[in-house]
Amino acid sequence: MNNNSGILEQLRSRYGEDTFKTQPTKDDILTLWLPVDHVPEVLKFLKHDLPQPFLLLFDLTAIDERTRKPENGHIPYSFTLIYHLFSFERNTFIRLKAGLREDFPKAPSISGLWQNANWYEREVYDMFGIRFEGHPHLSRILMPRTWVGHPLRKEHPARATEMGPFQLYDDKIDLEQSALQFKPEEWGLAKQSDDTDFMFLNIGPQHPGTHGVLRIVLQLDGEDIVDAIPDIGFHHRGAEKMGERQSWHTYIPYTDRVDYLGGVMNNLAYLQAVEKLAGIEVPERVKYIRVMLCELFRIASHLVWYGTFAQDVGQLSPVFYMFTDREKIFDIIEGICGGRMHPNWFRIGGVAQDLPKGWEQLVQRFLDYFPKRIKEYDNMVMKNSLFKARTVGIGIFTKDEAIEWGVTGPNLRACGFEWDFRKMRPYSGYEMFDFEVPTATNGDCYDRAVVRVAEMRQSLRIIEQCVKNMPAGPYKSDHPITTPPVKQNTMHDIETLITHFLGVTWGPVIPPGEAMSCIEATKGANGYYLTSDGNTSPYRVRIRTPSFPHMQMLPYITRGYTVADLLSILGAMDYVLADIDR
Repeated sequence: MNNNSGILEQLRSRYGEDTFKTQPTKDDILTLWLPVDHVPEVLKFLKHDLPQPFLLLFDLTAIDERTRKPENGHIPYSFTLIYHLFSFERNTFIRLKAGLREDFPKAPSISGLWQNANWYEREVYDMFGIRFEGHPHLSRILMPRTWVGHPLRKEHPARATEMGPFQLYDDKIDLEQSALQFKPEEWGLAKQSDDTDFMFLNIGPQHPGTHGVLRIVLQLDGEDIVDAIPDIGFHHRGAEKMGERQSWHTYIPYTDRVDYLGGVMNNLAYLQAVEKLAGIEVPERVKYIRVMLCELFRIASHLVWYGTFAQDVGQLSPVFYMFTDREKIFDIIEGICGGRMHPNWFRIGGVAQDLPKGWEQLVQRFLDYFPKRIKEYDNMVMKNSLFKARTVGIGIFTKDEAIEWGVTGPNLRACGFEWDFRKMRPYSGYEMFDFEVPTATNGDCYDRAVVRVAEMRQSLRIIEQCVKNMPAGPYKSDHPITTPPVKQNTMHDIETLITHFLGVTWGPVIPPGEAMSCIEATKGANGYYLTSDGNTSPYRVRIRTPSFPHMQMLPYITRGYTVADLLSILGAMDYVLADIDR
């Protein structure tokens, strides 16, 4: 799967033998250390000059190393920058790491090399205080402009109770009120051109068309959009910071709330990375159960998108029908897991319980019922002339533009690119299932809808195979780090009882190392990059979500359209604010 042959040799022959140092990891991704001043030229080579290049900047993040357990008596760096790149032709990732030594270090920007690097570098600055020289607009992105400190630095408090009582003095009121005043120049927006004065319109953060607490600042020439700047962070809850103070086990329910429409799919992305770190192989039955639940949530999420998208462009009835069908899925989820929207049901090494008696009939009833409903929705929405008028030819982007901006999932496949991580890099047993990868050709709002509707049909195929082929066997791994272990064994074996007690109190101890897991989530590629220092809690949790780069592309794909078209573009994007802000 990892086709990185010859890359290290080419890099060393070009930049010198001593420029790169390799690092073994638990996820088998080629990981290279290099000097920070070499980063731009090396990344440029990997993107433009290497055969079968790494065209996708998958993620860019950092780690505060200052409190990590020292290796060989010293800690070499204060911070580490991590670049994850992906090559579609090689079907592989590469990880580049650059160490920084100062308390508030600087690094060269790569925002001129990848469009989506802009927001990632702003996030690293916001969270860690690392400055990127050459960045066109380095400013906070998730935290308020008046925030003091950088939350993912180790000295920053993790809880409000560690920060003292909140007090609002008069000078702070004046500061906050001043920060709220709109100044176009602070947003990089001109007030006028040679022949016109621009109008500025604020949409959100309380607006039904933004699907949550999202603010968009529009620069308008009449009714035409000149620029559209997303203002994000209203939903930021410190999901990555929370990971540093939870055990590996107790962090699972927090993942449910990231893409809060994706349910257990969030658990899967996180747990696969934990299981790589721990060396856990899950049983076949676990793989099938996980796949079945994930595909049920894929349909549930797409139904929310489908109904609200139709509502965005003027249809009021579909959202009621589709939310009703979503409740039928939640009835299945509740019957199996006990919970509905956030079941928190996957576990390290398995799932919480085995499937209950009668689960097959529960799922089969939905498989018999739902196909004809999709047909009705085709007639109601996809064939509706007004829906087509609002979506065909709107918000177009190409495959190359999508990759440049970090777009994945249905939005990428609507450009004609047949790429799905379930097929191309199978995980959790997806290689055992027969299904197709829907694509479209035009890359507009309508084709993005075409792909998602077709995906629901493919999810039904996968779920049907789960019902027919569900293997017998345990619902948890017998690995000692499986948390919690099978309860019945604790009644007969004191060692298992002790392990159970420690696993649910202190939490499991995960061996030192790092690993990344990437899955095909409801909205695109969702990855968890976890770093362990051999403790009961992660040293660093990085969540790469699809909605973050997708929203960054909004200005690029809205220019020249109207405000009405903006709502079509937002609806077709299918994002969740918690997925953007974390």
